[in-house]
Amino acid sequence: MSKRIFAFLLVLILAMSSVSFAQDEGETFVIGVSNNFVGSEWRTQMIKQIEDAAAVIEEEHGITIELVIESTDTDVSGQVQQIQNLLNRGVDAIIVNPGDQTGLNLAIEEATDEGVIVIAVDQEIGANGALNVVIDQKQWAIISAEWLAEQLGGEGRIVLIEGFVGHPANEARMEGVEEVLAEYPDIEVIGRESGMWDQATGQQVMSDFLASLTDIDGVWTQDGMASGVLTALLSANLDTLPITTGEARASYLQTWQEVLAENPDFQTIGVVNPPGIGASGLRVAVELLLGAELNEDALAGPFGNTLYVPIPYAVTNDNLEDVFAAQNISEAPDSFTLDGIITQEQAVALIAGEEVLAEEMTPDIGEPEVEGMMMDMDDMDDMDESEEDMDDEEGDSEESDG
Repeated sequence: MSKRIFAFLLVLILAMSSVSFAQDEGETFVIGVSNNFVGSEWRTQMIKQIEDAAAVIEEEHGITIELVIESTDTDVSGQVQQIQNLLNRGVDAIIVNPGDQTGLNLAIEEATDEGVIVIAVDQEIGANGALNVVIDQKQWAIISAEWLAEQLGGEGRIVLIEGFVGHPANEARMEGVEEVLAEYPDIEVIGRESGMWDQATGQQVMSDFLASLTDIDGVWTQDGMASGVLTALLSANLDTLPITTGEARASYLQTWQEVLAENPDFQTIGVVNPPGIGASGLRVAVELLLGAELNEDALAGPFGNTLYVPIPYAVTNDNLEDVFAAQNISEAPDSFTLDGIITQEQAVALIAGEEVLAEEMTPDIGEPEVEGMMMDMDDMDDMDESEEDMDDEEGDSEESDG
């Protein structure tokens, strides 16, 4: 009798497993994407990675993903309309790169109230029910600002060229820069302007600084502008180039290599800001749609609703040639940005609150790990120690509004 019961239970378990598997296999999800800025090559790559990730996830899970993409240059009200359009399409989830930290809250909260999963990528928002899947933008800026301060020996005159003033990611980054500079009172900021995350604007701002200011020892800028900034510096035919932060974009890396050939003392850094964060957000959304349970203890950030994806790595003179070879930068289009995307297994781990390592991320959808691309770990450890010291002194390590 006990054998019969055991056999019955075994059949029942197998049947239930088959039903669960069939549910995964037969699912169709409609997932919306809201992007309010198409003038950025970074955003173009972000959307392409989302599309590529959807195809891979369909194969991995045996599900169907219908992407509905709303992408245009627009303001807050226009992005609210994008979200409304997606809700009207009956989406199950929305991946949004928000153009404003609070202006989308009501529209997003309407979506989450209807049971739609909303994942904000690239910058953090505090809308109730939304989940942020982002790199730590403040930490991203701290890495290069700390590097610049150390290269300057803790003193000198610098200019800052930032992105869109008021944009969540820019504000988080500038908070990180200011936090670092507070530790270096002998570094004087003699100019600060917006380059609007545009290469031509960044070049013009740097040219204006060179025309109006003297003795610029260093330049801190962001991705989307650094190539323009470097072009302005090279065009000025300076006897000595200022120490400059850069970007992990092919055009910048190519120029960097050319400058090094003529000036081996040239120093710069490019911290990867991954366009693949959109694909990482999609991977998380799919796992939640399939029933994964979010570990509330894994949430962090200023609003308590953020899953932080690791910053993939930084490029310096020490690993520039390795990156060139691994990513074929010589043949890459100027707009190509070095990337890092979590795997589906890492998405599961992130939701569960388990550790996710940068070195296990992929540089592109479906690509294997590329060796030799991590920044020298001694350098990274030194930066981490400096950041911990700053946090200890302030007694508050809460992240900035991103």
